[in-house]
Amino acid sequence: MPQILKLNEISPVADREFPAGYTFTKEATAPEGIMLRSFNMHEYPLNDELLAVARAGAGTNNIPIPKCSEKGIVVFNTPGANANAVKELVMCELFLGGRKIVDAIEWVKTLKGTEGISKAVEKGKSAFVGHEIFGKTLGVVGLGAIGVLVANTAANLGMQVIGYDPFLSVQAALHLDTRVKTADLATLLKEADFVTVHVPLTPDTQSMFNAESIQSMKDGVVLINNSRGELVDVPAILDAVNSGKMERYITDFPCEELIGAKNVICVPHLGASTPEAEDNCAAMAARELVDYIENGNITHSVNLPDVSAPRTSAARLCVMHKNVEGVISKITSIISGENINIANLLDKSKKDMAYMIVDLDATPNEKVIKDIRKLDSVIRLRVFD
Repeated sequence: MPQILKLNEISPVADREFPAGYTFTKEATAPEGIMLRSFNMHEYPLNDELLAVARAGAGTNNIPIPKCSEKGIVVFNTPGANANAVKELVMCELFLGGRKIVDAIEWVKTLKGTEGISKAVEKGKSAFVGHEIFGKTLGVVGLGAIGVLVANTAANLGMQVIGYDPFLSVQAALHLDTRVKTADLATLLKEADFVTVHVPLTPDTQSMFNAESIQSMKDGVVLINNSRGELVDVPAILDAVNSGKMERYITDFPCEELIGAKNVICVPHLGASTPEAEDNCAAMAARELVDYIENGNITHSVNLPDVSAPRTSAARLCVMHKNVEGVISKITSIISGENINIANLLDKSKKDMAYMIVDLDATPNEKVIKDIRKLDSVIRLRVFD
């Protein structure tokens, strides 16, 4: 029966998602699946039996995705499972950005033991005057599961909200409050009093908040980053907060240069640190692994397209292949050459990778399986009957 290796402590909610006979343990020696959170897998050996890796969270920078793709290993994440937890932290940070709450709390601590604390408070509080978020403009960069929740909640709090996402999905668009307007990034940066970023770290997004983009923002803007530290150019951020161009920078990704810097609030990566979020991520990751191991269905993969269908036929072939011309016709020719009827076929691509589900009315013989595996473009073939 399948072994699932856990490389981090995982919420026990995951155990309930695995069917009887599955082994979910830190001691698995030849796992078909791996579940992890922050464990760094880049130097971790990938055994031949390994079919899938599931990250109980959104970010997958700790997983060697190209190496997994080469070996025919699907990498899953759990987008949206921790969305509410991150949204709530962002809303907290909006208030921290508008009001000098952190500075004020630290100042109050210095009054301990002072006579006439009440008078000292009244005298000193003017140094911490802030501003309300009601009526201000919030720019949401990235309208995925988290970004949509943030945008809608901010609109309900009376903010004017502008969203930007060149890859806005139909599902996200349907969930977006009608009060939320969309615009290009340049317009968003020009008009927003607050900017919160919710995009993955890619070569295109690395250091997207740099000296040039910050200069195009409003004077006194508050920037909130709960996505990845590398999305900003740290020296440019420090120049902006020191000059007053940026009123405050709030991040969930502390680094040496930012800790203790004036007008910078560093939060210790608390975005998804709630038991509810950990439970949701663990359950979703477990379901993704089980559905792939037992049915070949892919949902929420970062290196393969999402392809899934209910099992209704006598047999199923799942083919991971390179996204090159002619693969589908070669595979179907091999199948039809043995007089096996194809009941259903799905094939989708994602960059250089593609994935095919072929449901058959009869179990394929060894010749079919052998001939498909011999194709240069085929990375991995799995048979279900």
